[in-house]
Formats: sequence, structure tokens, C-alpha cells
Amino acid sequence: MTLPMDHWPGAGPVVVLLHAGVADRRSWRAVGERLAAEGRAVVAYDRRGFGEAADAPTDDGFTHLADLEDVLDTVADGPAWLVGCSMGGEVVLDAALAMPERLAGAVLLAPSVSGAAEPDPDALDAATRAIIVQLEAAESLDAANRLETWLWLDGPDGPEGRVGGEVRDLALAMNAIALASPAEEDAGASGLDAWPRLEEVTLPVHVGWGALDVPFMVEQSRAVAARVPGAHGVELPGTAHLPMLDAPDATAGIIRAALP
Repeated sequence: MTLPMDHWPGAGPVVVLLHAGVADRRSWRAVGERLAAEGRAVVAYDRRGFGEAADAPTDDGFTHLADLEDVLDTVADGPAWLVGCSMGGEVVLDAALAMPERLAGAVLLAPSVSGAAEPDPDALDAATRAIIVQLEAAESLDAANRLETWLWLDGPDGPEGRVGGEVRDLALAMNAIALASPAEEDAGASGLDAWPRLEEVTLPVHVGWGALDVPFMVEQSRAVAARVPGAHGVELPGTAHLPMLDAPDATAGIIRAALP
């Protein structure tokens, strides 16, 4: 199917931006504009269940990986650079294992990883655990949205509202759509287990994470950077799980450093 996308024309291998599971393609617009201003060809698209694709069919055996391949067939004449945040990073890592010939390289921001174990709730840091306890007791989607935005945009140790203004309004609007989507949380999973296979990734990989992110995501990001052969890891100060929103210059810089 044709998925909604933003497309900035330019030169060089196309850069395809994959959003987090609490966002949609709008989260990448500030970064896309910065890369396009340098003449790069850039694409961001909504995955099924998110943004303008929130109501796309998700009961037809689809996978986000197959949808990504369809996007690449449409926008890329050759291998593309893939950039994924969180759940988007999971799709990128799966692609690096399933169809490495379609990728020129990858940039992963606080990536989820298929096959990775869920964190032990009893081992979570106190700040993260406190927000999750409130999430479990939330009685409305609005309440859940507020708490998830605190966790992922502000970071668990930061005060709620650390990031404000239009950026916060956008984060709340995007996650409201994701929370209300009829799609199951694991809809579109590839079926791959990338976690035990990270050493098989042979592409150029850069991994970034926010210093204010949930600690288990920081630890996982560092592990990905350590285990993928030749990967370059960098920590972004002053930002949490969604650096493209409140640190677009730094995020564009990580991508710029990775590209040839």
C-alpha cells in the first residue's frame, strides 16, 4: 500500500527517516529540513497505525519491514541510508539483517531491538518505575498520553514539562493518535530476533542516545553500539528519547556525520 510521506528532493543516496512508536513522520520535519537544506534527498513516512496511516489495515499479515521495502522501491534508485528512532530503529535493524543490499548504512537513535528481553520491572530506576506505576493506573488515554510524553520526551528524571511549547504540543498530538489506533502493539512485527544477531550486521552504523533517556534504553543503546561491528556510538546531552524533537540540530549532526 502507499503510505503517507514527506519527501525533500536532493542528491546522493536517499535518507529514509523512521519514527518512534510514540510519534509519526512529523517528528522528523525539523531534521528533514536541515538535511534538505544541505542538498540531501530525504523521506519520512508514517508506518501503519501511526499518523495519517493510523487507520491503515493491520489485519492482513503485513510487516513494517515489507512496507519499508515498498517505500524503498518507490523512493530509492539504490541503497539508502536508514535512520530510525526507538521502534523505527527496530525496523532499521531488522532491515539490516533481512535486506542489507538495500541499505547503504544506518543511524539508530535509542533503538528498540527485536528479540531483546523486556526490562525487569523490579530492576528499573526509581524515577522510571514511578511513572510506569502511574501509567498502569491511568484511567484515560489523555492521562496515559501525558505520562508517556513525560517519560519519553522529558525523560524520567526531568520535571514534567521540561520540553514545552510547540514541540510538546506536537509530541502529545502524535502520541494521541498512536494510543487511539486500533492496531495491536505488536502489529507488523517482522518475526526476526535481531538481538542475538547484532554481530552479523556488516553495514556502517552510528548509534545515538539521549543522556536523559530512560536508563534501560541508554544501556541498550550502548550495548548495540558495542556489539555491532565497527559501530560508532555517541551520547547527546540535554535530551531524552526523542532527540529529533527537542535537539534537531544535534540529531541532524549525527546523521550528517554518518553520511558519506
